[in-house]
Amino acid sequence: MSGIFKAYDIRGSYPNELNENIAFKIGAAFVNLLKAQNIVVGRDMRLSSPGLAKAFIKGALGSEALVTDIGMVTTPMLNYSVIIGNFDAGAMVTASHLPAEFNGFKLCRESAIPLSGDAGLQALEELVRKSKNLVLQQTSNRESQKLDFLGLYIDKLSSFVHNPKSLKIVVDAGNGTAGQEVLALAERFPQWDLISMYMKPDGRFPHHIANPLIESTTLDLQNRVVKEKADIGIAFDGDADRCGFIDEKGDRIPEDLITALIAESFLANNPGAVIIYDLRSSRVVPETISQLGGKPLRSRVGHAFIKELMRKENAVFAGELSGHYYYRDMGFTDNAIFTMIWMLNFLSAKNPPLSTLVKPLRKYRSTGEINLQVRDKEPIFVTLEKVYADATIDHLDGLTVQYESWWFNLRPSNTEPVIRLNMEAADTKTLEVKKEEVLKSIKDVEPLMRLL
Repeated sequence: MSGIFKAYDIRGSYPNELNENIAFKIGAAFVNLLKAQNIVVGRDMRLSSPGLAKAFIKGALGSEALVTDIGMVTTPMLNYSVIIGNFDAGAMVTASHLPAEFNGFKLCRESAIPLSGDAGLQALEELVRKSKNLVLQQTSNRESQKLDFLGLYIDKLSSFVHNPKSLKIVVDAGNGTAGQEVLALAERFPQWDLISMYMKPDGRFPHHIANPLIESTTLDLQNRVVKEKADIGIAFDGDADRCGFIDEKGDRIPEDLITALIAESFLANNPGAVIIYDLRSSRVVPETISQLGGKPLRSRVGHAFIKELMRKENAVFAGELSGHYYYRDMGFTDNAIFTMIWMLNFLSAKNPPLSTLVKPLRKYRSTGEINLQVRDKEPIFVTLEKVYADATIDHLDGLTVQYESWWFNLRPSNTEPVIRLNMEAADTKTLEVKKEEVLKSIKDVEPLMRLL
């Protein structure tokens, strides 16, 4: 069980790190921790998910909770079910974007408020450790009930489709759980010419891993968009809580620029609203939000932090560089299919092709996230802060160093000897020079630094 409790969820390889016996203990501990009387459980399409879900439900039933099993769904639909069903808590069996040999749990309390490392997961891990003598067995005469929230969920999503126009759309569901919900939604809108790719849920991921952040996973989609002369391409991860977009030329659109695009639609109907972006995002994001009359607000990286900040500020929308997009209208949760809807709304309201709409936002040059393996993190942060002492510096999440023409953020991993570098500059030359400069400063402290 060692190491499966992460910063935001539970995940590990099956069955070596995570198996039915551990899932049973997690189910029992989850109910006891939250004193939950009525919970809802969903799962993704991984081959191990039915067994893990069944074991989790047994553990929950044994702790005297009422359990509603909604079967194979997306994580956003599980979150919506928690809210619409007024459940005390919810559990989703999924490893999201990870390869087929992994699985895990995403857990939330009432109103789909997530459990995270500092907000419940550490306490849950301790309860599970204390239950080492508890073994998988039926300890209750209760049985779970089965409900289907798909119709209500599609009704909810459909209500946000505005003035749909004829658009040719290519969707790659990555053999994850998005497929069934996208198809159900598209049936409501014949204006959309939907071209489907890998829509059938298959936990073996026969075509590619369901992670749109990995560039190789969207090559089929990019080629198909060009071949079909489509207006847009959309790629989902395994449990459909994040997505990526392709323009009509077959080019990937950076995830932070999607935040800037969608912000326009929200600010048109919510003048002056707060919109949150994670601190790795391009400077063009807060610039665009401000130009549109909104209030941009930086956040730490991670869904738990963003959701908490959204509730505190009543933010209408938030976007993360990792392809997670969050909505007040969906209970301050991230939802990739809802993001697809807002991008199609955006295209329906505009005449130019998507690449033309994105072009003004491509004003800066960025490195993307660079992962560096190091032995000792702290001396690196101390040194860089001294090297760039004349910069504007903050510690909202790791170390952010800002100059007029360039900036970088360096964050430590919570779970491994890794630091993550994101950098942006006004032009390519400045970016390359400053990237080498920062990497050299790191290597001077950590000679065995290794690019991952």
